[in-house]
Amino acid sequence: MPPGKADLLKGTLDLLILKALTLGPQHGYGVARWLEESSNDLLKIEEGSLYPALYRMEQRGWIRSEWGVSESNRKARYYHLTTHGREQLQSQAFGWMRLVEAVTLVLRTDT
Repeated sequence: MPPGKADLLKGTLDLLILKALTLGPQHGYGVARWLEESSNDLLKIEEGSLYPALYRMEQRGWIRSEWGVSESNRKARYYHLTTHGREQLQSQAFGWMRLVEAVTLVLRTDT
């Protein structure tokens, strides 16, 4: 991995995709670009991870998709957050924040 890039922990990609889709429908490339830009380019989302995650999340009912036309006038699949997906986002975000809090406490402890 290039210096300065961050590894994603298992399970965090779903959370990040759900967050990206709170902004409205996006195609896969748009989701990846938003995540990279929002992280100041610390996150690099590879297609080999992104599209299987989108498919899995659609199967779980967290997102839905439909075909549309991209800004470059190409056919693209657009992903939308469902009500179930919003609930999942809230649950996962709460769990993530609790984990960050716990790890931070441990790291700050002097032994």
